Amino acid sequence: MNTRPDQPLRLGTRRSKLAMSQSGHVADAVRAITGRPVELVEITTYGDVSREHLAQIGGTGVFVTALRDALLRGEVDFAVHSLKDLPTTQPDDLVIAAMPRREDARDALVARDGLTFEQLPDGARIGTGSPRRTAQLNHLARSLGKRIETVPIRGNVDTRIGFVRDGELDAVVLAAAGLNRIGRGDEATDLLSVDSILPAPGQGALAVECPASSTDLIAALGRLDDPHTRAAVTAERSLLAALEAGCSAPVGAFADLLADGRIVNEMRLRGVVGTLDGSTLVQLSTTGPVPQSYDEAMALGRELADEMLAKGAAGLMGERSL
Repeated sequence: MNTRPDQPLRLGTRRSKLAMSQSGHVADAVRAITGRPVELVEITTYGDVSREHLAQIGGTGVFVTALRDALLRGEVDFAVHSLKDLPTTQPDDLVIAAMPRREDARDALVARDGLTFEQLPDGARIGTGSPRRTAQLNHLARSLGKRIETVPIRGNVDTRIGFVRDGELDAVVLAAAGLNRIGRGDEATDLLSVDSILPAPGQGALAVECPASSTDLIAALGRLDDPHTRAAVTAERSLLAALEAGCSAPVGAFADLLADGRIVNEMRLRGVVGTLDGSTLVQLSTTGPVPQSYDEAMALGRELADEMLAKGAAGLMGERSL
């Protein structure tokens, strides 16, 4: 780590507009906390250059490995990841020093003519590169008595929304957090309730990671940490890990805090696994005291995963292709 107070801290980030935006927000916060300049170091990851669909290249780690390699080589001091892109196994020599307060975790629909999901016509073509979204969108459509066609797509926000603007697709589904972070949240025509579509584990949250040896930096970055966000996403990722599924599997999870008046006293964790055609879903939830430690949050996720596996979730996760 750069130790001179006048020397910039180097923040590793992917090159996309979204990654640069969210890293820029973290950089501003770190400047305020440390009083030191922060420079963004753009790094290209395998996921950025591969044109294969994420489900085909495995998803797990494809946007992360190059950033982590740069950390371990000392080329950057810390890095910002979209938490949902991180593998569930944490390397011993790296530490997630902060999980800032989570943005909106919901999925957002961007549809032609300002349509909501319920207003889409029968046979509507919806673009998504996510097996999780595919399974739940098809299930939601079935529940509404309509048929949709999910179309695998890749690309940045402009590219994906462009498919709708150009008339190739009726709609696309993106993370609401991503749209909000680049100032385009008003382009969503429908925000899909977590009661209908569970997000990816960790969706909407960021992970600020640095080498385990950078104790001073870990302490400084820790001031950005939001304990409720960390507890929630740890439980979600524990469920994902216990299901032995990666981020390209059709698994959704969301933990939210339940308040009795103004006092937050419980956490509810919901999980879902489904077939891609939406015909079968295993969707369960569990509620317990708000975790006060990493181990308690992990236990909540494992408990729900065990219940889902007992209901046949493992068989549904075998269907990985689009």
